[in-house]
Amino acid sequence: MASAAEQLAANMNFGAFGKATELKKRIWFTLGALIVYRLGTYIPLPGIDPGVIADVFDQQAGGILGMFNMFAGGALGRMTIFALNIMPYISASIIMQLMTAVVPSLETLKKEGESGRKKINQYTRYLTVVITAAQGYGLAIGLEGMSGAGGSAVIDPGWFFRFTTVITLVGGTIFLMWLGEQITARGVGNGISLIIFAGIVAELPGALAGTLELGRTGAISAALIVALLIGAVAVIFFVVFVERAQRRIIIQYPKRQQGNKMTAGESSHLPLKLNTAGVIPPIFASSMLLMPITVLQLSAGQGPEWLNTVSAYLGRGQPLYLLIYISMIVFFAFFYTAVVFNPSDTADNLKKYGGFIPGIRPGKNTAEYIDKVLTRLTVVGAAYLAIVCILPEILISRFAVPFYFGGTSLLIVVTVTMDTVAQVQSHLLAHQYEGLIKKSKLRGRRR
Repeated sequence: MASAAEQLAANMNFGAFGKATELKKRIWFTLGALIVYRLGTYIPLPGIDPGVIADVFDQQAGGILGMFNMFAGGALGRMTIFALNIMPYISASIIMQLMTAVVPSLETLKKEGESGRKKINQYTRYLTVVITAAQGYGLAIGLEGMSGAGGSAVIDPGWFFRFTTVITLVGGTIFLMWLGEQITARGVGNGISLIIFAGIVAELPGALAGTLELGRTGAISAALIVALLIGAVAVIFFVVFVERAQRRIIIQYPKRQQGNKMTAGESSHLPLKLNTAGVIPPIFASSMLLMPITVLQLSAGQGPEWLNTVSAYLGRGQPLYLLIYISMIVFFAFFYTAVVFNPSDTADNLKKYGGFIPGIRPGKNTAEYIDKVLTRLTVVGAAYLAIVCILPEILISRFAVPFYFGGTSLLIVVTVTMDTVAQVQSHLLAHQYEGLIKKSKLRGRRR
């Protein structure tokens, strides 16, 4: 079966793609949904002055606001209806997953299968509304305190502006949440990841062009630009290498008696990825960290002195910010790995079908061995994620590169691209299998 799958994958070409009508529909739906998302990032919030907003964000393009603006696909810098992007939904998902592991009733719901999963998803949507409303109110307060050369950022500040801002931002985030679910169900790949991916990719050409312009005018050296581009390419190769890395645990199946025949024992392997959590930890860490810092910086100079001090310590490249960011990445790497992979369930399934790891007793010992290997892999994977996300942060903060071209954005772009390509290949493979099955049925009828 493996050789047949490899042969089919090797024979994939544009002709096979042209015949896969279902796959083409999914790709067109995905592209259409992402275009709708991009159009929404240009619809401004009611009651703001776009010129003043643009001036403020131009002054902080290389800071935390510039970083969050890239994740939002430029929607925050233009202060549009999608300014909060999909981050509140991600924060709600994190909280619900944490509560599922702590609250017994939610843990019971999780074990109920599809019905329980639907209820948890519904609770996640409700929590998304609450988080978005809170963040939207904080953003409205921050906007009222912003001012530039053209005057105040808000034309008519007050409760009506705050109410309309909260309602608009909640509607925008809920729409993106629904759009991501539609892409997952009717498109190609994970809809939430693709929305974040589209926002980052849409901002990269403009950011790169701006940096080249600064190099032309002499604001930054050409050598630094070349070094950054080489570093970005090196990070891409490093991410691809690590994301494909696996630890394969050998699984042995004993001889079996089938009627009068004795089948020989089979040998297989259990693949464990070096980075089981994928791109989720940086996305989770960013969503939990960026919005509070953004609200702090928008209201800098408007609140008490301690608020300004906290905002300064949490600035881009500051030790406290880096420490919190690394801690969150490491935590979510272990947490999400524990959510998606259960060593005890894997050991029970192996025991059920007669499989065992050579030299390890089935059952509890097998679960402990898998957990030990997985923990070591997760340590390396978490260190890899922290290095990729933090090293560019340090370099950019020291050399004052005026846009966010760090490891987190490259990690998301590369990983989501690899996942999407894998989804397309699996659809093509399924289509070719269906074609072979139909041909075999036709031949059987002719005979």
